[in-house]
Amino acid sequence: MFARKARCYDEDMKTYRGSCHCGAVRIRLRSEEITTGVRCNCSICIRRGAVMSSRYYAKSEFEELTGLDQLTLYRWGDKLVNHTFCKTCGVFVLNDATVKPEMYRINLGCVDELDPLSLEISLIDGKSF
Repeated sequence: MFARKARCYDEDMKTYRGSCHCGAVRIRLRSEEITTGVRCNCSICIRRGAVMSSRYYAKSEFEELTGLDQLTLYRWGDKLVNHTFCKTCGVFVLNDATVKPEMYRINLGCVDELDPLSLEISLIDGKSF
């Protein structure tokens, strides 16, 4: 019989690095290739215009997640999402939902060598929450 070659899932993974504009907040993670993104139509997200990761990443998935103490928090309305911004440059790097603590969506505009506007982008109807 033929021996099956074990699939190496690590070969399907890619390292992504990024930061806020001033570099105070830095991220690095290994993930499957990022090919999609999401936008939200709630009042803050529509104003900021960011394309976010389609999936949430657990804090443990990050190889580097530094400068979280440089983020400031903004909550409004239903207070379901922790909207965070760099205290120095004001850039939104990531957010988490209060029901998913330490599970982050990443602002794909902060990811080096990734063009978020070239991805397939779907809409989250945050306006209705």
